[in-house]
Amino acid sequence: MVTQVQAETAGDERGALLAFIEEQRGGIRRSVLGLTEEQAAARPTVSELSLGGLLKHVAEVEQSWIARAKGEPPAVERTEANWHECFTLVDGESVASQLLYWEKVAAGTEDFIRSVPSLDDTFALPDQPWFPPEGRASMRWVCLHLIREIGRHAGHADIIRESLDGRTAFELVAQERGESWG
Repeated sequence: MVTQVQAETAGDERGALLAFIEEQRGGIRRSVLGLTEEQAAARPTVSELSLGGLLKHVAEVEQSWIARAKGEPPAVERTEANWHECFTLVDGESVASQLLYWEKVAAGTEDFIRSVPSLDDTFALPDQPWFPPEGRASMRWVCLHLIREIGRHAGHADIIRESLDGRTAFELVAQERGESWG
């Protein structure tokens, strides 16, 4: 859901991109609304995905892309040795701690994207087969990529949440607003 502040700043391209990123974040945040840690860790489908794991993953991915755009290493470097932790809450991590972390990441994303001179500015990508072959991406590209990445996982979160307790995105939006659906 786009907030009033986002709607007021969405008139320019940066504001519009940031508003779409925030809208997709909301889908993930709402998916864990009112759940226990056990429910957030549950995997009610044949997938290995859980809501807590998706929350962790999208926060980590957002942080890593903005770090790359700044020319910095990601806070967590994923390798074959620790990839299994990418979608799982470990070592005292909780839904609450991941939401707080993502809030800081989101503020950093907004500050950074608003501060770059141009959305056409580019940054170098690591030489890895899953990155675009040009080896560079623009600030606009990273915003669009975050919309795609978070949106994809928000869809996963909708399915998982509905599998857990039957709650749909519409019901969760209403709950977030203190209203009832239907």
